[in-house]
Amino acid sequence: MASSIPNLNTLRTGRRGPRSRSSRNDHATLADPTGSAEEVEAGRDKIVQATDGDASSSRLSAVALGYMRDEYAHDFLPTGEQIAKRYPIINRGTYVRTTAIDQLVTRFLRTEPGQRKQIVSLGAGSDTRFWRLCGSTDEPCPNVVYHELDFESNATQKRAKIRHSPPFVEATTRAEKAGSTYHLHALDLRDLTTKSPPIIPDMDTTLPTLLLSECCLCYLPPETATSVLQYFAMHFAPTTPLALVVYEPIRPFDAFGKTMVSNLASRAIHLQTLKRYSSLEAQRQRMRMAGFGDGQGARDVFQLYGSEEWVSGAERERVERLEWLDEVEEWKLLASHYCVAWGWRGDVFKEAWSGLNGAMMSEEGVERG
Repeated sequence: MASSIPNLNTLRTGRRGPRSRSSRNDHATLADPTGSAEEVEAGRDKIVQATDGDASSSRLSAVALGYMRDEYAHDFLPTGEQIAKRYPIINRGTYVRTTAIDQLVTRFLRTEPGQRKQIVSLGAGSDTRFWRLCGSTDEPCPNVVYHELDFESNATQKRAKIRHSPPFVEATTRAEKAGSTYHLHALDLRDLTTKSPPIIPDMDTTLPTLLLSECCLCYLPPETATSVLQYFAMHFAPTTPLALVVYEPIRPFDAFGKTMVSNLASRAIHLQTLKRYSSLEAQRQRMRMAGFGDGQGARDVFQLYGSEEWVSGAERERVERLEWLDEVEEWKLLASHYCVAWGWRGDVFKEAWSGLNGAMMSEEGVERG
């Protein structure tokens, strides 16, 4: 599955009209609606798989310009290609999305540090979070079992990268010496919803576990996405701490949202859960319905960037010095149409995420959905 909504650049709708900058996936072959059901489904899967290239390219752009550090991202740049420079609003959005999820993850791992923990990343794509967590020589590697699940083609490519890249090999070795383990599974998430779902190898159902979905579940039909979450809820005892963090688009019903949906549809990309979980409150309700009844939170990217809980004033000043951003209205539009939502059961998550207020705000009351 993909780890980013593809081609965010085409979603820029402001006073000057929509603009775009091409990327290597902009002209992905569309699924042929005249083929068999199997061929259509396979075509859609290929489109979803290819979107990871946009996520990787956006991450490389943000790293190259100093928004964040990631010494492993460059290994996913295809041989002979140059790093594509994204628009400032794309770089800033990538920064906020990454740092917000990093904060939720690191708070979890640092709570009760002597306790072994587990992370399961759905549709991880080219994400480098495990190595960023465990590869630093400045901080100790957390005691974590880290799983990534993705389509076989994506998993195969990633496995080749991490086996033959010295930075990945060194970081993995350092993590293993610290007791952490990394597992990459070639797995179609839809297989988890069958009557006889596979057991994910080496997944420890007794450990406090955090599920991550960065623009992954949104590609599945709502019922299928719910069934994927039910798989984990059923395999973990009710007393085992379990949580979910999602990064997804929201608000498809206003003018910008309709343009966003239309632009993605032009590339045969359909975000199947978008209308079901169209608002921040709908995302919180989703968490409650999925069994994360101890607490829920949701904030859009614009709110995250402006909140001291997530980005300090000094850090905002640093980020804003990196590039001149004259598209303030466009930034607000784009950032308000993506969100981070989280929900949990278990005291370890309550302690870890205390102080991160994600409750409903007064201005949300007028939202549809």
